[in-house]
Amino acid sequence: MGLTRGSLFTIYFKIIVAVIAFVVVFFTLQRLLVPKYASTAIEGGLIREYYNSPMNHDVIFLGDCEVYANFSPITLWEEYGITSYIRGSPQQLIWHSYYLLEDTLRFAVEKPKVVVLSVMAMQYDEPLYEPYNRLTIDGMRLSPTKLRAIRSSRTEGEDYLSYILPFFRFKDNWRDFSSEDFRYFFQNPQVSISGFMVRSDVFPVEFIPDPIRLPNYEFGEKPMYYLNKITTLAKENDIELVLVKAPVLWPYWFEQWAMQIDTFAYNNGLKNVDFTIGLNNEGLDYVGLDFSKHTFNAGLHLNVFGAELLSSYFGGILKEFYDLPDRRNDPVTVEYWAELSKQYNRLIATQLEEIRETGHIHTFLIK
Repeated sequence: MGLTRGSLFTIYFKIIVAVIAFVVVFFTLQRLLVPKYASTAIEGGLIREYYNSPMNHDVIFLGDCEVYANFSPITLWEEYGITSYIRGSPQQLIWHSYYLLEDTLRFAVEKPKVVVLSVMAMQYDEPLYEPYNRLTIDGMRLSPTKLRAIRSSRTEGEDYLSYILPFFRFKDNWRDFSSEDFRYFFQNPQVSISGFMVRSDVFPVEFIPDPIRLPNYEFGEKPMYYLNKITTLAKENDIELVLVKAPVLWPYWFEQWAMQIDTFAYNNGLKNVDFTIGLNNEGLDYVGLDFSKHTFNAGLHLNVFGAELLSSYFGGILKEFYDLPDRRNDPVTVEYWAELSKQYNRLIATQLEEIRETGHIHTFLIK
């Protein structure tokens, strides 16, 4: 006896319900298992936050901690009316930055007018560590660009599928459930102000390690390949590309590296801003940095007050050489940045109060 139309409908209906139930359970578990970056490795939230912004910034910064710890978008806004976003993450390599530029152009409401690229990562010829890859790529929206970024960045033994479906990487994390997994189930915590991580503490420079002599100072084939790709992509989209080296005391930036970047910039008609020229323990007189009070980790990064000084100086360079509009006359833009400024100043005030009371910062998330 054959199946009736009604019984076939019932079977199909049950199959559809089962598939939907499986998908709901799978993605619910995935959302619970994936780290929320709320109390540890909060830098893991940097890349994804870009998609919550208006995505219409005139200036985009690309790079590692040399940008997200050293340049303050709020200062650029308040002093020059420049709208900017930092697409940076820990140990972000040059090919990461290339794919993040592709990603920015794919999703941006308006293309940036200027892209500022940190050149610090040019020293690395191959992917370094899987966790750093994850901190950059996991935050990217799924797209052909993300898939290409995965292929270019994987270290040996890394699972391609786990980048697309993190559930397979964190399936054993059920033992580590905490209240944060439920608190941030629907929305991750905010960890930055337009990609900038605020640190208001001070750890002055007391000792700078001697540089380690290298067997070879030539940049490798892979970073040069992607530096050329970034340059080409910027030109194809009528974007001005600026190369920058932040004014931090270490890790050491060798003169041989600086010369290669300078030559590349000259040959490609790019501006190269190297803040390590003339750098010493007292800081840079023309920027106003003092490494007894403008760093939170002994000269590796600037604190928020050093970042404000650097951004004030760098904003003048951007306005002098590039046709960047002053957006402080646009009511919608003003409203958005006014809210960011409130968050920024509130976090600084909270951190300073914590330092006065305990000697340490406890608050890093934006509230």
